[in-house]
Amino acid sequence: MDLHLTGKVAVITGGSAGIGRAVALGLAAEGVQLVLCARDEERLRTLASEIEGVRVVTVPADLTAPDGAERLAAAVASEFGGADILVNNAGTGSEEKILTAPDERWQFYWELHVMAAVRLARALAPGMRARGGGVILHNASICATQPLGYEPIYNVTKAALVMFSKCLANELIGDNIRVNAVNPGLVMTGDWVKTAKLLTEGTDQTWEQYLQKIADDNAPIGRFATPEEVADLFVYLCSDRASYTVGSTFYVDGGWLNVTT
Repeated sequence: MDLHLTGKVAVITGGSAGIGRAVALGLAAEGVQLVLCARDEERLRTLASEIEGVRVVTVPADLTAPDGAERLAAAVASEFGGADILVNNAGTGSEEKILTAPDERWQFYWELHVMAAVRLARALAPGMRARGGGVILHNASICATQPLGYEPIYNVTKAALVMFSKCLANELIGDNIRVNAVNPGLVMTGDWVKTAKLLTEGTDQTWEQYLQKIADDNAPIGRFATPEEVADLFVYLCSDRASYTVGSTFYVDGGWLNVTT
């Protein structure tokens, strides 16, 4: 299936690892030029060196700070004159209790999951309008709808991101800019592996067994998704093949979502 993406310009935040990395590779395979943003400059450079056939620009930046979005937008304007696709993927999990988490911790996740997306929409959507339209995708989480008890701040900020996505979709559809959100479930990323190894160190349980138990307990499909399986949906949603898809939230969760929630 030809997705008609060749020559488009995509900005991907959190683009050096996990789902962001897989989205970058998937879009590059379709001929999309890339602007990759993450905090780890070395990982960005390593990924860029692996991608062939398209131009890749890397922008190391911390998007919890307002000037991070400004630096990224400036690089997009300088290198490509604008973008056709924005994938807001930057994010990370949390662990806390509501009654003991300080304001600073709430603010950090609010800046990372919500305000980074707000700032980049303000910075890049006018250019998309001038180019005739575009696509903005938000990587949220199943936890936006079905929260996990140990990460209330993550749950709340991801839920806010989904609502922002819907509001932005309504505002921009007249400019031919399609906005959607994706809510992944269990995805085998480096963060999950790192956590599992820490929690099983010195026990009789392997980290693989720990993660399999999580999959068995939560996902009817009985396993974690690969980042590539989630990225495939992102790539499709970036294309004109999804031209009637606006203001929606898509679950990629192996059946985890409880429809009665």
